[in-house]
Amino acid sequence: MKYMLLIYHEEQAWGGFTEQERQKMYAEYGQFSQEIIASGHHLGGSELHPCSTATSVRVRDGKQLATDGPFAETKEQLGGYYLIEAGNLDEAIAIAARIPSARMGTIEVRPVAEAAVPASV
Repeated sequence: MKYMLLIYHEEQAWGGFTEQERQKMYAEYGQFSQEIIASGHHLGGSELHPCSTATSVRVRDGKQLATDGPFAETKEQLGGYYLIEAGNLDEAIAIAARIPSARMGTIEVRPVAEAAVPASV
């Protein structure tokens, strides 16, 4: 089954890291990524730009509205994700617990709904 591992952390805390602390965290992410690639769990993933670069889109009564930033204010912001293949939720949770940001943020584990979608969509 496919799982999305959504990585939430406080952007302000990341901004307070020294360059050495950032490089150490990037090295840990690199090692983690290589491990899940080697184990066959990795399907994709990426770091995201800060929330200040986000645009939220809504359509109400047929009218499109685009606003800067995330839709809701939260303490932690979505900073990246991994898409993985895991045998079950327990395995996905174990993989999520190894993500370096789990030590200071939150990793949301969510199963991916794999509904059949027509190829023309």
